[in-house]
Amino acid sequence: QVVRLEKPVDGHAAINWDKPFAGKRALVTGASRGIGLAIAQVLARDGAHVVCVDVPQAQEALQQAATSVGGSALPLDITAADTVSLLQTHVSQYGAFDVVVHNAGITRDKTIAKMTEGAWRSVLAVNLEAPWQLSEALLDSQGLNPGGRIVCVSSISGIAGNLGQSNYATSKAGVIGLVQGLAPRAAARQVTVNAVAPGFIETQMTAKIPLMIREAGRRMNSLSQGGQPIDVAETIAWLAHPASGGVNGQVVRVCGQSLLGA
Repeated sequence: QVVRLEKPVDGHAAINWDKPFAGKRALVTGASRGIGLAIAQVLARDGAHVVCVDVPQAQEALQQAATSVGGSALPLDITAADTVSLLQTHVSQYGAFDVVVHNAGITRDKTIAKMTEGAWRSVLAVNLEAPWQLSEALLDSQGLNPGGRIVCVSSISGIAGNLGQSNYATSKAGVIGLVQGLAPRAAARQVTVNAVAPGFIETQMTAKIPLMIREAGRRMNSLSQGGQPIDVAETIAWLAHPASGGVNGQVVRVCGQSLLGA
């Protein structure tokens, strides 16, 4: 795959190469487990104070995750009507963010013939509408510092589609469009917007996939195995890095060279 480099949107600031996120604040949604927890761990390892976000129902796991990375927990339903105002209040109290990772996502898999309107709308609300609305609000209210990074989590399903995942694939394709559409506007404010597109990653979510489909997902790539959450987390950390200001509007696959969408 190709990653196109441009002139950095934020100049050439001094960088702490050992702790590139030292003194920086990061927001990670869906941070109580799986890929979100791995993202929080990697960013914290590299010096960030991580604000971990997840639904109030997961508050206990969220608090444990935040404590484990030396960060703070912010229970929020990202689809709720008051989420933008609550997040803006948080920013006014604690300061703007340097990194925002839209990781939270859900699946409600059915074929189109069997899919309910509720299943369609809920997936799009969490996976696409919330990242869009929160990103717009943070940019408009100076909730992101100059040199800030927005990183979204798409999927190879958003690139190639997938049987029984029309709602999920639509939402993840929308994330790619969001990244490409928002990147030029964000660049004017010295902020980059990028995405990762994971393939089959071993998480609690993929563990619920029927065995044979799960095995096919694992083997349909050059490594013949599923990826790990840290594979996605390290790629996100690269896109969020202070030295990555020349990477904007890009989608990077983390899929072990999956055949899907190749």
